[in-house]
Amino acid sequence: MSYFLPHLPSGWHVDQAIVQEEERVVVIRFGTDSDATCMAMDEILYQCSERVKNFAVIYLVDITQVPDFNKMYELYDPCSVLFFFRNKHIMIDLGTGNNNKINWALEEKQEFLDLCEVVYRGASKGRGLVVSPRDYSTRLKY
Repeated sequence: MSYFLPHLPSGWHVDQAIVQEEERVVVIRFGTDSDATCMAMDEILYQCSERVKNFAVIYLVDITQVPDFNKMYELYDPCSVLFFFRNKHIMIDLGTGNNNKINWALEEKQEFLDLCEVVYRGASKGRGLVVSPRDYSTRLKY
């Protein structure tokens, strides 16, 4: 479903998307469209895009075409989702130790809707770190 969501073709476009949005959360999925994890995440993002359009905007960035942010945001995973609000990176405490990004595909669209809402409410109050409504520390059970 990545072809339904807007792609940002260069680093300049990514910067402009982050800087120019004043009232909504900017959600950017960094990855490649052909990766299975990204395909699963894109499906969730597409399903949620209409419901979050009032308080969030979703973009996709191909990290092979736009490598400008790979070192800055440590984009070494096949799929990474980052949140920005008013030109500020919003971190999320997911219980995994990595507060900068989500680097796996969410399983349900309600999870993403809850995360977006928490990020929007926290960021609009001036918080740079918000706590996820769900603890993902036990996500991988061995």
